[in-house]
Order: sequence, then C-alpha cells, then structure tokens
Amino acid sequence: MNSYMLIDLILLLVAAVVVVPLSQSMRLGAVPGFLLAGVVVGPYGLGLIGNVTGISHFSEIGVVLLLFVIGIELKPSVLWSIKRLVFGLGLLQVILTGSLISCGVYFLFDLPLKAAVLVGPALALSSTAFVLQLLREQNSLKNSYGRTSIAVLLFQDLAVVPLLALIPLLASTEDGVGQNVGLALLESLFILSLVIVVGRYFLHPLLHRIARSGNPEVFTASALLIVLGTATITEHIGLSMAMGAFLAGLLISDSSYRHQVTAEIQPFRGLLLGLFFMSMGMSLNLNLFIAHPVRAVFLVVLLVVIKIIVLYPLARFFGVQKRNGLAVTLILAQGGEFALVLFALAFQSGILAEALFQQLLLVVLLSMLVTPILAEVAYRVFKRQDKAAVGDIQVVPDSPIVIAGFGRVGRRIGQVLQQAGRPYVALDSDALVVERDRSAGHPVFYGDVRQPELLRAVGAATAKMIIITLNDVSATEELVRTLRVLYPDAQLYARGHNLQQCSELQQLGAFGVVSENLEASLELARMVLENCGEDAESREKILRDFRLAYYGNMGGVESVS
Repeated sequence: MNSYMLIDLILLLVAAVVVVPLSQSMRLGAVPGFLLAGVVVGPYGLGLIGNVTGISHFSEIGVVLLLFVIGIELKPSVLWSIKRLVFGLGLLQVILTGSLISCGVYFLFDLPLKAAVLVGPALALSSTAFVLQLLREQNSLKNSYGRTSIAVLLFQDLAVVPLLALIPLLASTEDGVGQNVGLALLESLFILSLVIVVGRYFLHPLLHRIARSGNPEVFTASALLIVLGTATITEHIGLSMAMGAFLAGLLISDSSYRHQVTAEIQPFRGLLLGLFFMSMGMSLNLNLFIAHPVRAVFLVVLLVVIKIIVLYPLARFFGVQKRNGLAVTLILAQGGEFALVLFALAFQSGILAEALFQQLLLVVLLSMLVTPILAEVAYRVFKRQDKAAVGDIQVVPDSPIVIAGFGRVGRRIGQVLQQAGRPYVALDSDALVVERDRSAGHPVFYGDVRQPELLRAVGAATAKMIIITLNDVSATEELVRTLRVLYPDAQLYARGHNLQQCSELQQLGAFGVVSENLEASLELARMVLENCGEDAESREKILRDFRLAYYGNMGGVESVS
C-alpha cells in the first residue's frame, strides 16, 4: 500500500469519526452518516480525496462481507416460520414495484431495455441495514409493524441473488433480455443446489477440524478464506463476488459454527461496509443536484409514492391492519444499499451509462436521507393504533435464556430447562462437545463466549437470563464484567468454585451465584443425615439454615475453600 492510499484511508476514517456520530445525534442513522462523510471528503465536496476508483474497488469487500452475513442470517427455518409474508407479500412487492418502475423508465424516460430490466427491481429494494437500524432505535423489532417490515426485507434480500446473476448475463450481447432473465433464474437454482451438496460434504467437516485445533487466529483466517474464496470462484465463473459471498453464508447458515464465524467477520464487515457507503458518497455528483434540483426531488418523490401505492394495498390484502400497513409502507419507501451495489456492478459491466448511473445514485441516496423522517411518521402512526395484530405473523423468538458453557454443569441445566419447556441457546468452545450435544438435539453452538460479537449473534441483547457455567475462574469473572456493561438489564447467574469467587462474582454484577463446593457438600450431608435417622423436615431446615449462613457471608470473607 503506497503512502497516498494510506493518507486517503486516514482521511476517510477521520471523516467517519466526525460525521457519523453527528448524523446519529440528528437521528439520521449511521448509513447516511457514512454517505455524507464520503460527500464531504470526495471530489464534489472538499476535494480531499481524488482516487475514488481505487477506494471503490477496495470497499467492495465490505459488500461481499455484508452479503455473507445476510446469507448466514437467512436460515431456511427462519424463512419458513414467516413464509406467508416473506414469499407472499415480499414476492408481490418486488415483482409489482419492479415491473411498474421498469415499464415507467422504459416508456417514459426512454431507457434501454437491458437497463430498464435491472433498474426496476433494484429500485424496488429497500435498505435492510438502514431500516433494521431505525426499527432497533424505535424498539420495534418485535412488534407487528416491525416484524412485517422484516418479512418484506427478507424476501428483498433473497431477490438480490437472481439480480446479481442477471448482471453478467445482461452485459453480454449474445442473447435477448427475456432469455437472460430465464438463464439467471436457472443459474441461481443450479448454484443453490450445488451449495447444498458442497456445504454438506465439505465445508462443515472442514470447520469442525479447524475448531478442534483450538487456534482462534486460524479460525478467523478460515472464516475470511471461506468468504473471499467463494466470492472469487463465483466471479471467475461469470457471476459476481457478492453473490458468491451470499452463497457462502447459506453454506454456514445451519452450521453449529455460524455464530462464531459471524463474530469473526463482523468487525471487518462494519469497517469495510462503512467504507463502501463512503465511496458511494464520494461518487455522488453534487453538481448534478445543483444543476437540476427540481428534477432530483421529483424523482425521489416519485419513487417514494410508487412504493407506497404498491405496498399499502398488498399489506392490507395480506391481513395487515390499516395503521400497521401504512407504517410498514412508509419505512420501506426508500431505495436501498443493494440498489447501490447493483447499479455499481451494472455501471462497471457497461449496462448503465455514467450519466444514468449518477442520476440513479442521486435518487437512492436522497431517498435514504429522507427515510428518518418517514420512519418517525411511521412510528407515530403505529403507536396510535389501539390493537396491534398482523395476520398470522410468527417469527423465531429471541431466546430468553443463554447458557455460556455447555460442559457437565451447562448440559444438565439445559436438560432441566428442556424438561420445563423453557427455550435456550448454549455456547461452548469445545468442538467435540458441540458436535456431540447437537446430535442429541441440544441447541448448542461453537464459539468463544468472551467475544461480544458472538454474544450479540446468539441474541444476548434480548436475553432475559444468562447462565455462566465456565470452569475457568478468570474467564467467568471477565464474562460477568463484560455482560454487566453490555446488557445491564439481563439477569446473570454464575457458577463459582468457592465462597471467595462467589463474592467476587456478586460484586461484579452477577444476579445469582452458586458455590459448587458447597452444593456438593450439602448433598453429601443430606444423605448422611438421612442415614442417621434425621427426619425430613429437620434435615431440610439444617441444610437451609447452613446455606443461608454460608451465602450470607459473601463480601466479608477473604478465603474459603
């Protein structure tokens, strides 16, 4: 890397550190913040960075990682649980909105047919990253309008796959557009079938062997290798890197290693995806907006109106109540980051002329900038609804209980919870333990529980209770300390070896602690007292009083074994 590239990256980081927090404080969100940061330092802003092309090529890795993470999250079980809205409402929204826009730009704006075929479906997509962030800020991920929005976004994410496959086919001049569309769909089906075979017989055993080595650096390298390797292979066979990354995510979506892989990828994804949005901001031709502001605003309003007109009646048709339907329609009315990805790839492939690319880029970015306003209106509309009910929406519930460590103690806790009908998810860093217990039907995943990204991936942010059963004293204390900072509302239960450690864990923020030495001693004492003829009531009172006195000493004791 030459010094000029390094200086450009430093300038981008400075711009992101300054502009993104300002954007978030103004409730615009992080994505518009990155876009505005790119505009500021780009050739149409302060002109601090001129090498937009080089940075754009490098930042495409961020899109690759984004598609990979989405592929992991789109598990078949998740899609099936909300299949009616995903494959009903989502499918019709993309088809009808895309068809309407394609016909409009072809007949009214005189776009070439190949460009029109791509522009319509691309503009039908909304911003997954932006909408999910806004829903999270509104605490609306679990309510009716938030879950309906997520269902539509899930299908839109799936629709990216054939659209990515369509770009290289549209770029060729050998076949007609109709034939290219058919080939794109057939190609997608073939590759998805191949993914299932490869993932079943190659990738999962490979990850298992790497996990057994116990080397976290090798696991990180293997995660990146899977993403970039698959992306490169698909690019060499005529598809895009982004599509390859999505397929790689699907390979791991049902694996016991998916949470750990996601945790390893997330830091790279966040930085490089931010860089991608900044490169899009640098590519934004502000002169085009200054020269024709009325046209730009008109096109943005037209896009928003078309998406509202199509989506609202569809939502009502699928049983979404009036205010919910309006709220969903408003928050999904913008263009999305995948439109930016598709337009960038289409421009590089020669499908879109530069003037058209710039105009489309301007429309999508402006629509994203007005989304916080629409989202605020959507939230107020939803809050005014007396009764929230959305057809038969069902989503996979966030696990209310997380078990950190699935050794002997954690496994028994899991078995008790299972008998009680209480859902949980468990984590363990021993690949053999994970393989054994998953084969027995336990929801346990591979990963280092001390990684914050892994905890987020398994739903610790919404967990009611987190049970820590690690056999490592320092790791337990570190985890309690981290969890108390990240999730102050969660109830933490921890396993300690003796009274001193239990006292330290309680001071660190554990809600409940248990000394395994004490509990083993009490059970042995119970058997002895029973054999001595002590009656049950007296026996239990003795043990209960001893337990209360023992744990009551926590805080003043120096060392108790």
